Amino acid sequence: MASVGEFDADVVVIGSGPGGYVCAIRAAQLGARTVCIEREASEWGGTCLNWGCIPTKTMIASVERLHHVKTADVMGVLISGEIGFDFGKMMERKQKVVTTLRGGVSALLKNNHVRSIVGTGKIIDAHTVEVALADGKTERVTTKNIIIATGSVPIMPPVPGLARDPKDKRGESSNGIWTSDEAVYAKECPKRLLIIGAGAVGLEFSYVFRNLGADVTVVEMAPEILPTGDREIAAELRRSLKKQGIKVMTASMVTGVEHTATERIVTVEGTDGVKTTIPVDIVLVGAGRRAYFEGVGLETVGVATDRRGVIVDDHLQTNVPGIYAIGDITGKLLLAHLASHQGVVAAENAMGHAVKMDYRAVPAPIYTSPEVASVGLSEEEARAQGYDVQTGRFPFRPLARAMALNEQEGMVKVVTESKYGELLGVHIIGPYATEMIHEAVIAIKLEATVEELMTTIHAHPTLSEAVGEAAMDVKGDAIHKMRK
Repeated sequence: MASVGEFDADVVVIGSGPGGYVCAIRAAQLGARTVCIEREASEWGGTCLNWGCIPTKTMIASVERLHHVKTADVMGVLISGEIGFDFGKMMERKQKVVTTLRGGVSALLKNNHVRSIVGTGKIIDAHTVEVALADGKTERVTTKNIIIATGSVPIMPPVPGLARDPKDKRGESSNGIWTSDEAVYAKECPKRLLIIGAGAVGLEFSYVFRNLGADVTVVEMAPEILPTGDREIAAELRRSLKKQGIKVMTASMVTGVEHTATERIVTVEGTDGVKTTIPVDIVLVGAGRRAYFEGVGLETVGVATDRRGVIVDDHLQTNVPGIYAIGDITGKLLLAHLASHQGVVAAENAMGHAVKMDYRAVPAPIYTSPEVASVGLSEEEARAQGYDVQTGRFPFRPLARAMALNEQEGMVKVVTESKYGELLGVHIIGPYATEMIHEAVIAIKLEATVEELMTTIHAHPTLSEAVGEAAMDVKGDAIHKMRK
């Protein structure tokens, strides 16, 4: 082990996802000699950029544009000729966006004087990381602090016939079993698709492929889709997806997959014991993700873990001084923007600051149509925590801006507690929900009351007026809501 003052670096970050690369840049901004390690040159930016957030949202944008064109006549816009899509061009554009942003991550690291190493990093001791390089050689880097940001991988339920072909590489599947990795590199839109899991991943892909013409079935074990979300919002989204032709089977689970030469025969069993067989071309597993730290060397230095991931304190430090963990590997909310914020906090603490994580105001976006976004507690969570809960709601339907956009589906729901009027949660389903939610994020971060939200002037005509009206509805004072 190197002695104090002889370290090669101040901070070594293992992983370059939205947590890792942001962490490395923040550490460098604070004057650290920083190294960022990524196992493949084609993986800068991590899962989010290469297989997750970015490719899916680019695909969704293409599908949304297709929908807008198909419904343009309602807006008085006439388009002649056949309206269709070129799946190959959609995916080509998706890849261009991914490649551009991947290059941007590399450029940002270089611009901030972060040393980038391509190879697999392994912790040798509390101050040493060994990197297995592509040419077969190894390099050891000594450091004051190590920050682990190795992310997560898809969960594959132990269902007979569901395993991916072991010969498959990431983004490829020869036996008709996909995870999100394969879905974002699809060569064509499947005709029949069954998705396991009705969380954000499963529902976003159900929206994409259904609106490209696929016959889509979503299977969810829980009694409702979006199992961790607000029940009322989830039910509203389920009704909307069903209108789009997506078949949703809740309180059900896949118990087996039989492979034939041309299709997969999926057996689905409900809680009532009734079994249904569904023939499909592709089974997409969106049953969640788990922390990935195999081969990182945690056991070598005794870093503590539990079933969710690496255990960290409020400063994101593990039980081993000088070793931090951020992002999906910590088993908190598996969100790219949370990983980035954790990266900033960990970098600052590694450089001698004392910054605590605050998980109260983390926005959770879902890019279906209608969009869903939430922050804070759901109504169910608030009641379970013992709050005397009050709620307010306001639909988008009567808003002038929603009418002008021809986007009137959905509502805003506000969750508060009655004693002080503290804002506990805000949940939005509707147009641009993922953009609108940030007003509520700031409000909850600043511990605002419902009175402060309802007396905030909202521009007219905007969709955000629904937030103010929903806050007023907590007191029964919404102006533009018909009374029963």
